[in-house]
Amino acid sequence: LHISSNSNKGIDDCVFVCVCQSAAALCVGIGSFSDPNDLPGFAHFLEHMVFMGSEKYPSENGFDAFLKKHGGSDNASTDCERTVFQFDVQRKKFREALDRWAQFFICPLMIRDAIDREVEAVDSEYQLAKPSDSHRKEMLFGSLAKPGHPMGKFCWGNAQTLKTEPRKKRINVYKRLRSFWKRHYSAHYMTLAVQSKEKLDTLEEWVKEIFSGVPNNAQPKPDFSELLDPFDTPAFNKLYRVVPVRKVHALTITWSLPPQEKHYRVKPLHYISWLIGHEGTGSILSILRRKCWAMALFGGNSETGFDQNSTYSIFSISITLTDQGFQNFYQVAHLVFQYLKMMQSLGPQQRIYEEIQKIEDNEFHYQEQTDPIEYVEDICENMQLFPKEHFLTGDQLMFQYSPEVISAALSLLTPDRSNLLLLSPDHEGHCPLREKWFGTHYSVEDIQQEWRERWNGDFEHSSDLHLPVENKFIATDFSLKLSDCPDTELPVRVTANDRGCLWYKKDNKFNIPKAYIRFHLISPVIQQSAKNLVLFDLLVNILGHNLAEPAYEADVAQLDYKLSVGEHGLVIKVKGFNHKLPLLFHLILDHLADFSACQDVFNMFSEQLKKAYFNILIRPEKLGKDVRLLVLEHGRWSMVEKYQALADGGLTVEQLMEFSRTFKTQLYAEGLVQGNFTSQESIQFLQYVTDKLQFSKLPAEVPVLFRVVELPLKQHVCKVKALNKGDANSEVTVYYQSGLKNLREHTLMELLVMHMEEPCFDFLRTKETLGYHVYPTCRNTSGVLGFSVTVETQATKFNTELVELKIEEFLSSFGEKLSALTEGAFNTQVTALVKLKECEDTHLGEEVDRNWAEVVTQQYVFNRLHREIEALKQMTRAELGSWYLEHRGHNCRKLSVHVVGFGDEEECGSSSYGEVSKLTFLPASPKMAAATSIMDIPSFTQSLTLFPYHKIIQ
Repeated sequence: LHISSNSNKGIDDCVFVCVCQSAAALCVGIGSFSDPNDLPGFAHFLEHMVFMGSEKYPSENGFDAFLKKHGGSDNASTDCERTVFQFDVQRKKFREALDRWAQFFICPLMIRDAIDREVEAVDSEYQLAKPSDSHRKEMLFGSLAKPGHPMGKFCWGNAQTLKTEPRKKRINVYKRLRSFWKRHYSAHYMTLAVQSKEKLDTLEEWVKEIFSGVPNNAQPKPDFSELLDPFDTPAFNKLYRVVPVRKVHALTITWSLPPQEKHYRVKPLHYISWLIGHEGTGSILSILRRKCWAMALFGGNSETGFDQNSTYSIFSISITLTDQGFQNFYQVAHLVFQYLKMMQSLGPQQRIYEEIQKIEDNEFHYQEQTDPIEYVEDICENMQLFPKEHFLTGDQLMFQYSPEVISAALSLLTPDRSNLLLLSPDHEGHCPLREKWFGTHYSVEDIQQEWRERWNGDFEHSSDLHLPVENKFIATDFSLKLSDCPDTELPVRVTANDRGCLWYKKDNKFNIPKAYIRFHLISPVIQQSAKNLVLFDLLVNILGHNLAEPAYEADVAQLDYKLSVGEHGLVIKVKGFNHKLPLLFHLILDHLADFSACQDVFNMFSEQLKKAYFNILIRPEKLGKDVRLLVLEHGRWSMVEKYQALADGGLTVEQLMEFSRTFKTQLYAEGLVQGNFTSQESIQFLQYVTDKLQFSKLPAEVPVLFRVVELPLKQHVCKVKALNKGDANSEVTVYYQSGLKNLREHTLMELLVMHMEEPCFDFLRTKETLGYHVYPTCRNTSGVLGFSVTVETQATKFNTELVELKIEEFLSSFGEKLSALTEGAFNTQVTALVKLKECEDTHLGEEVDRNWAEVVTQQYVFNRLHREIEALKQMTRAELGSWYLEHRGHNCRKLSVHVVGFGDEEECGSSSYGEVSKLTFLPASPKMAAATSIMDIPSFTQSLTLFPYHKIIQ
């Protein structure tokens, strides 16, 4: 047991404690490795089933209902050797929540009637994962393990393995489930972490009282540590060609090493990955980018159960290739092996190890608080891995430099022990093999003899490759600055002129030597055409490419930067230790001012952007959002239109440079600086922007939000066919429009959705088993309010129109529940939402995010939370009920968006580029006679009136 409290806290305690939410997490030391051979996915299925009520609290969705009522949430996950459960809730209800939660590990019901329904939830989760290339790679890689090794198991589970096959074999799933729980959910396999504001003695007393009933079967824990070298097989050191779902070329080079968890004090793989993943001068990626062969490189071990367990540890290097890089993938692999050989010949470098150690010590010492639910999740897993003195630090710090341990791991990273996996859509039609569970098409071949011989010989490494130099961005000054203006609770505008303004707030709460700098460079040229939007995407992507090498040292020194494509401007975000932060900000502005792009880089990013648009559009949830906003937001250019503008060709590097010049001369800069800077220092950042970019005053103000169409007083449905022909996943979103946003109505809608969450889940997922992802949402569409219910389902199981009918059935039943809502239940939910809004920020970033949302939307209601709390306290049960009935009645403004998956396909496989250049609209069936089909979005939206531009929220 690990208990964290902020009562009588010392310096070390204060980093970790949230004063609002309490949280708990429990880790069971078993996972999918323990699945019975005749029931694949059984551990994952059990993780679902234990939450379906207990003997003491038999209501099937009772725990979720309790949490939702009191501002909480819960989740669980199954890994290879561990299963983790976690929840958070308001502090005053933590004792009761712990008791309800503990019963799942003491006496879960796991009733027979729930089994088939929850199998459908597991199957839906599996179906949603099928189009994921990362999951598909994992399953294919696992299949390469020696026969009998648990890595080869199908850990997800689906309807076939948990229902169809067991019935054929007359397996009593209910009986086996009880037996599996009794054997593996034993107290001596479990670790528990709780965090709350109570005194430590109180928390310890609660835990002893509540969890003492968890059974202990005293049986030895399953042990797989004897099953070493699972990938020491002839099938491993080969080249695997794979057909991905997305349009992407990628090379992954993987090694299987002895388990490395015991070396956590040294962290050899972390040291190696730091150098492999370096992006500065002399690095692998630096050279590949110069050749226009690669876009990104990631190396290391994710420390998930798949990457690291008691039988092996993986080290992998994954490189996102360009078209040209794909054609030269052997040369790419050769460069990787050259770098590794250089590292082996030079041996571990104490200077570099100590530099990494220093950076991570700084970050740990001044770290910002983690959300309690995430923190306890990490701690309860750490308790399974590390001695108690390192529960809090074992996964974060490098304690000991050991060249012997590092050299031992490094010596195993040789070409003859590696696996090469090459993803490319060009492999389609040339990969006759098919992975059993995810249907991934692949082929296997020997590595070309020429390269095998070369790598087995004494090859030289390139003179362009070298280890990183000393990092100039590492902070050394951690002093806190004295404020040069009065402390304020809210940001203040410290300077403004006709070219920009700056909001500022000194950190007077967290008192850490860090700061956040954010700027929104607003321009009227961005939204002028779909072509301009594409050129803007290219500008931001190539600017990031130009910055990658010079800014990488700042990145590894924990100075983060992000360049984002906003709807109406470029967003620049910089954060980290304030000592060296201005250097990074100036570097970004210098590169924007001197922006340039050569033809090769332009061609590379044009092709990558085309793939990126495609990869977004083939995801049903992204396509659904694009269609919904295309209907609602006047003047919006859709992703499909952007894709067409790029795919039609004709864009040139000259056009990009002209767009860059035009963009930089027509700007308005609005910024926020918050943290450990004075106001005068902060003003210098705006001054640097205006001096460096030399833009002039805009002739007219640029709106930062779209105008929104007012839906007619009737129901409309827009059905489109999904764009991935092999994807069975559908999505249905039923949206009800309200009107121009005001603070009170938005808060009322939040309260409505909070009331709706648990019954929505219970009705549409638990009882109707329509899909794994089922949720209601508040919608703020460019200042116009609405609410929606979304269900992600499978076309192989449900027609989207049936799903919509079930959503409407739920909404009708919810209306009845709302009418019957007691004053006590209403007040409980209001209190829960008030408490959530009263929660103190856990770290400075939360406060910055909230303030930045006001700046970037030009609303400036920095005391919004306080005003929402006041509005909540004045709301009545009658007001909530009447508002819902008004917006759900016959005169509602309703829009349904259906993205219809492919129900007749047997496997996942992406469509061609040409097939995403236009949407296929489908008519509504006669069953939806009350709804009008939208078959032509431009004609439909042109016939509607627009809400006025809505800037200020009352």
